[in-house]
Amino acid sequence: MLKVFITGASSGIGWALAEYYAAQGAQLSLSARRADLLQRLAASWPGQVICYPLDVTDAAALRAAGDDFIARLGAPDVVIANAGVSVGTLTECADDLEAIRRVMDVNFFGMAATFSPFIAAMRQAGGGRLVGIASLAGIRGLPGAEAYSASKAAAISYLESLRLELRASAIKVVTICPGYIRTPMTEGNPFPMPFLMPADVAARRFARAIARGSSYSVIPWQMGVVAKLLCLLPNSLYDRLFAAAPRKPRRALPP
Repeated sequence: MLKVFITGASSGIGWALAEYYAAQGAQLSLSARRADLLQRLAASWPGQVICYPLDVTDAAALRAAGDDFIARLGAPDVVIANAGVSVGTLTECADDLEAIRRVMDVNFFGMAATFSPFIAAMRQAGGGRLVGIASLAGIRGLPGAEAYSASKAAAISYLESLRLELRASAIKVVTICPGYIRTPMTEGNPFPMPFLMPADVAARRFARAIARGSSYSVIPWQMGVVAKLLCLLPNSLYDRLFAAAPRKPRRALPP
């Protein structure tokens, strides 16, 4: 039986991944801030789900959850660091500095804190998958998304470094860069979202990449082509094309 640990499982991609793996008969351990939504998911799959209500910026809570998981089930086969937040931010606005810190803490530090409790046990068990959900927003910076783009760029580089560090082990580090997925995070975007994909369809494609142990995947593939083209653009042209792009709305984030 596959053993899977997922953060950010109370909505969006995390929820869809939990549903997918549960349908495959996996034993799931799910974390998120919303305990009520985790329990609703657990009720749909009795006997398959352990819930850990927590915030991924709380490394001690994640360590306790990881220790409990390993004590109950042994080393996981798959750990998916999916928890993330997205909000428009502007460095010039002093009120946005806390939001910038929060986005970095959740999207970057939370990923490292998710993996940390499991690596030693996975080494001892002889392998597994550490999966980081990054974003195409980390490929090139987007206007009004200073924190989000920075956090996802940090995640991409972090995952690459971790992949190199673990290369001699049987642990595969999988980086997934989604394009636009229909989730609560994207539903408020005031701009066109090309190749928008339903979360359940995305979850199936993510799972295939995870099973293959792919080091880096862009989903959907069409956005991978777009990303490669954007990387080829000189800064002068990129700036002219994207400086006036629509911004994600600014708002305060809960602590």
